Amino acid sequence: MKKIYNPNKGEWSEVLRRPTQTVADIEQIVLNIFNEVSASGDIAVKKYTEKFDKVNLVDILVTKEEINEAVTSINEDLKQAIMLAKQNIESFHAAQKTDKVSVETVDGVRCWQEKRPIQKIGLYIPGGTAPLFSTILMLTVPANLAGCKEIVLCSPPDNEGKINPAILYAADLCGVTTICKVGGIQAIAGMTFGTKSIPQVYKIFGPGNQFVTVAKQLATKFGVSIDMPAGPSELLVVTDDSANPSFVASDLLSQAEHGVDSQVILVSTSKSMLDAVEKEVEKQLTILPRKKIAEAAIANSKLIYVENSDQAIELINEYGPEHFIVCAQDEDFYIDNIANAGSVFIGDYTPESAGDYASGTNHTLPTNGYAKQYSGVNLDSFMKSMTFQKISKKGIQNIGPAIELMAEAEGLQAHKNAVTLRLESLK
Repeated sequence: MKKIYNPNKGEWSEVLRRPTQTVADIEQIVLNIFNEVSASGDIAVKKYTEKFDKVNLVDILVTKEEINEAVTSINEDLKQAIMLAKQNIESFHAAQKTDKVSVETVDGVRCWQEKRPIQKIGLYIPGGTAPLFSTILMLTVPANLAGCKEIVLCSPPDNEGKINPAILYAADLCGVTTICKVGGIQAIAGMTFGTKSIPQVYKIFGPGNQFVTVAKQLATKFGVSIDMPAGPSELLVVTDDSANPSFVASDLLSQAEHGVDSQVILVSTSKSMLDAVEKEVEKQLTILPRKKIAEAAIANSKLIYVENSDQAIELINEYGPEHFIVCAQDEDFYIDNIANAGSVFIGDYTPESAGDYASGTNHTLPTNGYAKQYSGVNLDSFMKSMTFQKISKKGIQNIGPAIELMAEAEGLQAHKNAVTLRLESLK
């Protein structure tokens, strides 16, 4: 890991640069596949599945028999762990429900807001070497609480054309309505346009690699909403000299093992802590099964020394981390002053892994600096806020003259007439 001491503000953009390709590098590839899927449907989906996943699919949809086989193959201990996580996620997201908001703005004018579920949602669940079945819980639990009617899941198949059993088990447990053996750009395109096998959806959720992230962004040009541009995972830890170096190193490595394009950063007011964590990272790295992946991510990562907490929080807010861990004595300072982060983990015994799995918070979070303007997935992500209004005779008399004046000033005579006719009928 590269050590950096007291970087000045002019260097921050370079110091905090993420190891990702730009949209321009990827967009044409994504657009070409979108155009093919739009024109050819399942044929194009199967073509790119064979090209990228090295499997010739007969059927895109997962059968009930495949689901039953997966359910029986999962051991009971893992099932219980999944159930615990599901219950905690339900508890936290159910608490986010809000009541109808209603107000009489003036006498006779009543306005209110109610929430309605997004009817059709799509979930992208990464597979491969790290099948993220936990993401299914994070997305389907709030979707069910919101009342979404159709939940479509896409996940890449292995070279035998199968989806990881834990993904199928979690999907079945959580009431996913359609499961498709499709990953990558072609999965996002399939849910965007709809094919014979893949239902079209209104909003797409879920993390993925840089190609999936750009595909999701492109989907918005075709009338499909997305949760956020969630790309390669990232973590920033802030420490003083009170932190436990082995804990900090384990947190850095827990994100580094996600993928070669992940990034982890340690910001500390203690130079000795940087040295201690660096040694622990090297020590713990040697025994990881995903050592090669973690090593590549660590190569993109930084150990940054700053002189005080004020400098630390300013730099952290500039970066806007997906995950932010606070291991410092003055944790309240960081809690009160963090402005840009997807999710915050506080104290020595709050590893980022807890949020990934079972504490109850959602782990689908903004990356690549999008924490400056996006929230992580929550209950409202699966709902729309609709406004209603009812105006009585007295109400239109109270606000009608103002509407007439404003409409006339904007040159919109029909708008004015719609009010004038009503007011004259009441004379």
